Amino acid sequence: MSQLEYIIQQVINAISLGSLYALVAVGLSIVFGVLKLTNFAHGDVMMVGAFTTVLLIAAGMPFVPAMICGIAASAIAGFLIERIAYRPIRNAPDVTRLLTSLAVTYILENLGILLLTSSPRNFPLPDLLNSSWQLAGGAITFTNINVLTVALTFVSLIGLGWFITRTTIGLGMRAAAEDMAAAQLVGLNVNKVIVVAFVVASAYAGLAGVLWAAQAGVVQPQMGFTPLLKAFVAAIIGGFGSISGALLGGYMLGALEIFIIAFLPDTVVPYRDAIVFALLIAFLLFRPGGLLQPNREIKL
Repeated sequence: MSQLEYIIQQVINAISLGSLYALVAVGLSIVFGVLKLTNFAHGDVMMVGAFTTVLLIAAGMPFVPAMICGIAASAIAGFLIERIAYRPIRNAPDVTRLLTSLAVTYILENLGILLLTSSPRNFPLPDLLNSSWQLAGGAITFTNINVLTVALTFVSLIGLGWFITRTTIGLGMRAAAEDMAAAQLVGLNVNKVIVVAFVVASAYAGLAGVLWAAQAGVVQPQMGFTPLLKAFVAAIIGGFGSISGALLGGYMLGALEIFIIAFLPDTVVPYRDAIVFALLIAFLLFRPGGLLQPNREIKL
């Protein structure tokens, strides 16, 4: 394998991993942009989508309908979480909302353990998505699930851009993110806007959960913890509350992790996560608003 072929292979890997981080980070940024709430239960909503998909496939449903149902299950979970857990404490102090978010996280994880399994469970990926493409005589390899991940990420983000700039409810989300009180004064149904924000963000979490599990090959109740942390870092890098910032941060973080593994000495690779969180600390210290400095508005 030539040096150029090796670099191309790592770029493909970085785009695939960055797409997953971007999907999760976008969901975090949507909720934070509207409600100024860091939803730590977002990773567990990923788990809901992944497990729903696995159970439906096991029951005989084809992959695509099962994935759509998994995304819908995550969206429903987001709706219920907002109505049951977050709406009653919407105007509470920040520490109360933070603790509530952590409580929802532990409740969902333990429900997953009680109702499903505490052990990893195989994700039955169809043979079509498991097959791979090889270029340059096999030097460059990528699977159909990598292609699907990148394609769905771009299509869904284009759809989100259209939604928040061309629809009434999407424009309402941007208005609420700018000034919630002023939006209420002009007659905006804030409850509806917040519910839609949670449902959309949770649908993105469901999509990310299915794709993450499909690439990893397993699902488990705690599967959302790692992608949530990485997406949190990505959102901080890009600018928390900025959708385009979440996208940028996700791909930057994916590239950083892949390139650490590919191009740095083996002795450095075990410290990959330490490097990532050192980068987070650096951004919090020197550029807390992130690269795109979103301020208070949901931006594209």
